[in-house]
Amino acid sequence: MNITKENIDALNAVVKVDIVADDYQAKVTGLLADYRKKADVPGFRKGHVPMGMIKKKYGKSIMIDEVNKLLQESLNKFLADEKLDILGNPIPRMTENFDWDAEVFSFEFELGLAPVFDVNLDSKKKVTKYNIVATEELLDEEVKNIQKRYGKMIPLEEALVDSNVTATFVNEENEINKKSTFLVKDLKGKKNEKKVIGAKVGDVIELETKGLFEDNNKLEHILGVSKDAAKDLNVTVSVTIEEITKTELAELDKELFDKLFSDGSVTSVTELKAKIKIDAEKQFEQQGDQQLLNAITEYLVENTKFDLPASFLKKWLKTAGEKELTEEEATAEFDKSEKGLRYQLIEGKIMKDNDIKLDYKELVDYAKGFIRSQMAQFGNMNPEEKELDDIAGRILQNQEEAQKLQSQLMSQKLLAFYKENMSFKSKELSYEDFIKEVYK
Repeated sequence: MNITKENIDALNAVVKVDIVADDYQAKVTGLLADYRKKADVPGFRKGHVPMGMIKKKYGKSIMIDEVNKLLQESLNKFLADEKLDILGNPIPRMTENFDWDAEVFSFEFELGLAPVFDVNLDSKKKVTKYNIVATEELLDEEVKNIQKRYGKMIPLEEALVDSNVTATFVNEENEINKKSTFLVKDLKGKKNEKKVIGAKVGDVIELETKGLFEDNNKLEHILGVSKDAAKDLNVTVSVTIEEITKTELAELDKELFDKLFSDGSVTSVTELKAKIKIDAEKQFEQQGDQQLLNAITEYLVENTKFDLPASFLKKWLKTAGEKELTEEEATAEFDKSEKGLRYQLIEGKIMKDNDIKLDYKELVDYAKGFIRSQMAQFGNMNPEEKELDDIAGRILQNQEEAQKLQSQLMSQKLLAFYKENMSFKSKELSYEDFIKEVYK
């Protein structure tokens, strides 16, 4: 057997594999002998069928199978031995009039080679790193939300702007019959507010569904209709008032503080706000980190220049999936995946050059941390280590879940690396301004 590689250019190569009879004949002969032992042919005792007859019936198909196996094994070994960094998979070149009776079988494969490039993490054009802070307005709003959550519902005789109204909404033609509760101040427009304000339990009023609430998504939940139906719904609903209440805010006193923090760590509004600020900014930091990683990804893809074997990759994409693609479909698929491929190559280069890797123990520990936080949400604050190990083991046996956790952990490691090795343009702003600026 002879295997050679010819470089077409920096990104494309052709591997040629020549296979002769000596490479496969012994294996074929052994298989034919096995077939002869087992062959059951009328007129011959089992195991005594003439070898010529066995060769005639099975010889070529066995030889073709063995040549193909040998070809694949040899090609894979060659790529590994030569440490070739390829993209996609080798594409066999089709040969017209291929002859399975020839003395030498020659096969050629096209290769797409990964580009050689450097990654520059130090640039004059800095990535923005956001420091999202909890403003006093946000803290005041959250304190009020806590007061509402722990407040008392008191009944009212008639609806006011800040009332909660429970009513049954009916429209027979559209099969709407739903009992729901809404805030009067969530209604859109003075006309709708005027119809509800002053209404008493037992009153029946009519409302138009189009533009009924400031947030149109509320209509979906209030009426129990689908999102698509709520979007264009323009009918009259009969609204029977069943209950009117108002939330009396809980007092900001020791009783409330102890409900929130049983360890007695909060004894004043100032301390409560400090706790809220820490929790809020911890959540903001997670969102800021995700945005930072996205921005770094964009920066690296935009500023790390290298060519790809585009023609090869489009050709490979045509037959890589279950269904063969047309030229246009393969081009569209390449265009869609090119940015992801570029970052995958950049990420691989950074990991290799800086010895960033994961071991199984790290992945298990990360999975256990994820499980621990999930269990805490359901009140299990101190799960046993064996329980965590068992659950983590089961999760990591699921290939899809394991890959998802591995990807998350690797993103964390890369982000930590970027924070240590890149300089950023820092910007402090509120969460509301962060959303406006980043997501526009």
